[in-house]
Amino acid sequence: MEPAALAIDVEGLTKRFDDKVVVDRFGLQVPRGQIYGFLGPNGSGKTTTIRMLCGLLTPDGGSGTCLGFDILRESASIKRQVGYMTQRFSLYEDLSIAENLEFVGRVYGMADRRRRVDAALGQLGLEKRRGQLAGTLSGGWKQRLALAACLLHDPKLLLLDEPTAGVDPGARREFWEHLHELAHGGMTVLVSKHYMDEAERCHALAYIAYGKLLASGTAQEVVAGANLSTWAIEGEGLAAAAAQLRAAPGADMVVPFGARIHVSGTDAAALAASVARATAPPGLKATPIEPGLEDVFIHLMRSAPEPVSAARQAPG
Repeated sequence: MEPAALAIDVEGLTKRFDDKVVVDRFGLQVPRGQIYGFLGPNGSGKTTTIRMLCGLLTPDGGSGTCLGFDILRESASIKRQVGYMTQRFSLYEDLSIAENLEFVGRVYGMADRRRRVDAALGQLGLEKRRGQLAGTLSGGWKQRLALAACLLHDPKLLLLDEPTAGVDPGARREFWEHLHELAHGGMTVLVSKHYMDEAERCHALAYIAYGKLLASGTAQEVVAGANLSTWAIEGEGLAAAAAQLRAAPGADMVVPFGARIHVSGTDAAALAASVARATAPPGLKATPIEPGLEDVFIHLMRSAPEPVSAARQAPG
């Protein structure tokens, strides 16, 4: 893909804190106008990577561009064109919605900040609450306010760090509708997540663990690339079958999913034989299914290499 078509184009990004390697030679390409899901467990390096991309942290290694600007030499230019929504609500709870946005406008030195504040209030459906104190808002409305603050300076890229954590399902759905409207208008969105149901709302995904990129692509490409065979098992005696499968050939993982279990592995023939033996008793039913993103991500996490300290990486 041509560099001009990429909002993010980085390779070899590395960040260390003391002797701990938090991001390890990370590379990513994100096309403009896409919602790109950035997934991984807590402590996997997602937030550190986002902060390097928007110029808040300087990489210890690697290179690349964000919005066409060099991440090492032009971080100030990147900051002016990026909206960064942190994991925790970071606006003033003792100010009203409108006062918070006015303050953000002053920080950016906007000459037409009142017009922009009114536009942001309208875009996120906040007009009727403009005088309400931020501290009295529910999680979903705080989320809208935080997004409005990110959009105030008309950024070209949104970096959202766990934006729907602690938000109810209805507010999460509305939030994703806003993101798709923004992407349709040409904005690029990189959103870090650990909710698998939300991952499928993204145009493409990247999965990171221990600071390393393990998989990337569309949801379909990530699932296909795992080469995972999965069976769903349900019925009486499920606990005994699960215990047997955890020690069986080909069964790399056995995971409860409600009233059934998913059994997955990369050796399809060995797994099928083990499933047949475990479900031979009456009352059990086994069905081959397409693996889902959650099956794949559990598999990726379990197969991910353990983190290596900077001291152990150093030569000599």
